[in-house]
Amino acid sequence: MATSEPTYGDDLELARSLAERTGEILLDVRDDYGFIDRWDLMNAGDRAAQDFLAAQLREHRPGDVILSEEAPDDLRRLEADRVWIIDPVDGTSAYGRDGSDEWAVHIALWNRGELSLGVVGRPATGEVFDSDSATLGSRRHPGDLRIVCSRSRTTAFVRAVARDLGARLVDMSSAGIKVLAVVTGEADAYLHTGGQYQWDNAAPVAVARGAGLIAERVDGSPLVYNERSVSVDDLLICRPEMYDEIRVAITDHLHRV
Repeated sequence: MATSEPTYGDDLELARSLAERTGEILLDVRDDYGFIDRWDLMNAGDRAAQDFLAAQLREHRPGDVILSEEAPDDLRRLEADRVWIIDPVDGTSAYGRDGSDEWAVHIALWNRGELSLGVVGRPATGEVFDSDSATLGSRRHPGDLRIVCSRSRTTAFVRAVARDLGARLVDMSSAGIKVLAVVTGEADAYLHTGGQYQWDNAAPVAVARGAGLIAERVDGSPLVYNERSVSVDDLLICRPEMYDEIRVAITDHLHRV
């Protein structure tokens, strides 16, 4: 007898389930392809995760619109009340690197002007974080200010702010993984300039806010989603008790630009 698909009345339940199931698919693809040709692996993972998420969202939320890194921009979203913002594999290069767990599945829901939920799955460790249940961990390195940054695109601005703060820069792949480092207390802040896209940070920002972190643009303005442009140039996510110190350093460098 065929197993029927589960039904989901709750958006968060759906998003968590999809993140978990997408993670399982990505791990299976990793096992099937191996790491001999990492480009084939990365492409196969992107494709399998996108196909699964798009099909599931169309089935369970047929009236909603999807904005995804792996699909053409559906401009119906600009008139829609509900838009799912997804990154099927965030940190694709890390996904294609043997032994790396710095890749994630991002699922967020934008609902009438605001992010109403976000889920970040970390398939390599079996963890799923969501905006409803995420809690802020204690600082794991008290007395050592740690700022996570891009492994491949850390800008001179970020390095200068860290230098003035006497902070240690910790480079990681995937915006979602960086945000989870702040949520779990491994780092104190995540500072990024130099460009991202809505799917890179919508779900992580929702999880960060749910855990009680501050999340905003580098100039202090709000992060806004489902805009016509899918770009998000920069962001700051940090622990509330570290915010004033970090904001002063950022503002000082913004005035020098």
